[in-house]
Amino acid sequence: MDVLDAVATTDRFFVQQKFSPLVNRYTISTVGPDGKSAGDFLCQVQQKRLKIREQITFYADEEQRTPVLQLKARRVLEFRGVTDVLLPDGQVIGVLRKVFGQSLVRSTWEVQGPGGNVVAVAQESSLFIAILRRVWDMIPVVGDVPFLIPFHFDIAAPDGHPLGTYRRILGIRDRYVLDLIADKQRLLDRRVAMAFTVALDALQDR
Repeated sequence: MDVLDAVATTDRFFVQQKFSPLVNRYTISTVGPDGKSAGDFLCQVQQKRLKIREQITFYADEEQRTPVLQLKARRVLEFRGVTDVLLPDGQVIGVLRKVFGQSLVRSTWEVQGPGGNVVAVAQESSLFIAILRRVWDMIPVVGDVPFLIPFHFDIAAPDGHPLGTYRRILGIRDRYVLDLIADKQRLLDRRVAMAFTVALDALQDR
């Protein structure tokens, strides 16, 4: 089965970040039976650091020979947080946009279709944790220490009905579970959803 065909039928994604000096790497899998570990391998992801135009590539194999998706910032030094989700042929299948006004207090992202229509909205689950993170960053010296309390996102359709959740698993390593079981009508393209799992870690504070 083609990787993207497998992704299209997947409702729960497990994401694990792996650090290396010049790149960020992620492995995306299905979720294991315990709900907090990797199941079947889906994609290997690489983000090169220090690029003036953000670009993240998803591969069908761990050797990174076959690209299947790409996240690409709309513009060089894209401060508005607009990122396209593309197939290898350059076709845009979705757009991720950080909503900066709302994100000043509580991080909020829109997932858009290729035509710009809003398909889903993801927002930090806890207002208290959102405010605590911002206060933490402003405290001299303390703000240089990583904020270790996990923060999560709730994902909803534009009309407000829930589609899923994005949860960080408590631990030293960055591990996340995206659960879209509530999206019975499959309003959210699972290929775009998989790309969004990485964007929420790699692009969240940019």
